[in-house]
Amino acid sequence: MLDAVVSVPPPRNEPVLDYAPGSPERLRLKAALAKVASEVVEIPCVIGGERVTTGKMIEVVMPHRHRHVIARVHCADAALAERAVNAALDARREWATMRWEARAAVFLRAAELLAGPWRARINAATMHGQSKTAHQAEIDAACELIDFWRFGAAQAQALYGMQPISSPGTWNMMELRPLEGFVVALTPFNFTAIAGNLPTVPALMGNSVVWKPAETQMLAAWETFQLLEEAGLPPGVINFLPGSGSALMPPLLDHPELGGLHFTGSTEVFRSLWRRISANLDRYRSYPRIVGETGGKDFILAHPSADPRAVATAIIRGGFEYQGQKCSAASRVYVARSVWNAMKDELISTTESLKQGDVSNFSNFLGAVIKKAAFDRHAAAIAEARATTGMTVLAGGATDASEGYFVRPTLLATEDPSVRLMRDELFGPIVTLHVYPDHAWSEVLPLVDRTSPYALTGAVFARDRSAIVEATSALRNAAGNFYINDKPTGAVVGQQPFGGARASGTNDKAGSALNLLRFAAPRAIKETFVPATDYRYPFLGED
Repeated sequence: MLDAVVSVPPPRNEPVLDYAPGSPERLRLKAALAKVASEVVEIPCVIGGERVTTGKMIEVVMPHRHRHVIARVHCADAALAERAVNAALDARREWATMRWEARAAVFLRAAELLAGPWRARINAATMHGQSKTAHQAEIDAACELIDFWRFGAAQAQALYGMQPISSPGTWNMMELRPLEGFVVALTPFNFTAIAGNLPTVPALMGNSVVWKPAETQMLAAWETFQLLEEAGLPPGVINFLPGSGSALMPPLLDHPELGGLHFTGSTEVFRSLWRRISANLDRYRSYPRIVGETGGKDFILAHPSADPRAVATAIIRGGFEYQGQKCSAASRVYVARSVWNAMKDELISTTESLKQGDVSNFSNFLGAVIKKAAFDRHAAAIAEARATTGMTVLAGGATDASEGYFVRPTLLATEDPSVRLMRDELFGPIVTLHVYPDHAWSEVLPLVDRTSPYALTGAVFARDRSAIVEATSALRNAAGNFYINDKPTGAVVGQQPFGGARASGTNDKAGSALNLLRFAAPRAIKETFVPATDYRYPFLGED
């Protein structure tokens, strides 16, 4: 293959299985769920391909059955972090010089394994470990991660194929080198696909990686790592490093060979990491690439011409699917009075009727929030709403942590659109709604733009095209992913590259070539076939 110009298979979005009663995929998933529930997996660190146990353990539980332990994890310390860096740097020598299509083949094989024999296994780990329903696990842990790997290979091919023009007598070339050093991937609990994508994007581009998964996502992360091993990823290219971020980030970020950080998580954590990197600039070989997707306070805005039932459906799906634990989840709503009057009763009754419980019961629309700290934060927010003048609990508002960390989907109304619950990210099944007069459309647009520091996703509902045009312009910087007559969640790889700016991150668009390019260091090469042998230019000649 050294003397071939090859093309990867054209990517396509993985079809979403529906898990209908009696379907083969439902039976396979039920069996996989029973297996996860019946065992306690011991998860090691993996450094340079070697399983390392530390004896310093944490437990992973089902959020919807928080007394049920499904994994015990060996946590790394600073010394193991140093070992992981050395393993990554050792693996980089061969991996960085491997032809790009050989690297891409690893992830294309991983995609096929996940589409087939690993699908139920990783979906089940995601369901029980992160309390996702079958549908939410399917679109995340299976379809989106498959899409990341398939489209990533094609996007890498396109980037490597972008070459400069050459003038007569010269040949100009551009190569995309991996970054010098190693990349840290720090991944969140809420999406198995993001946890799988963050370490593999830099690896696809020839980098070696130290991957620290979220403690509450560890079971699905471990399954993903083992899948990559089966797909042929060489030892040390991605090093699996469970443990506390507060213990592991200092030795990783302080290392002089740090080449980049790929992060998804909270704004506060991202800013603290950026500050630490900034304080270390004098010690690094080069400026580390910092790529981060953080929080959101995502909006739905309904014009007087909006379809009331479409708005209500968007609030239910956009705000309450996966318990609102999506950075794109709708959590603040601005609705015209006439639309609100037409949808209020149905929205409230639908919210109250949503079934919630153990996600292995496929009739449940919601599971539990991820952990006790999140549960406490949501309970406090609901109590704050009850105590705030001008705020009303329209639906939900109940919490129960006796068996699982259950927070009922909660719809709040506020007369004051500047209250904290319209500004701050809660990351739970809580939607705060403000009703505005129909005549105040033009006044509500700047309100939406300035209320929250975030700019991740947002949606406008209207049948009046002039209103859509006006909102699209006025809210140009309010969301990196902007939806017209659709909920603000559910970005699909290859269709809606994902990311936002302001307090929502660096807007490097996961699922696109823009994201891959951040982990490449271009080098321009010029070859002159017949070089000049005389320094003098014609203009120097005498008249």
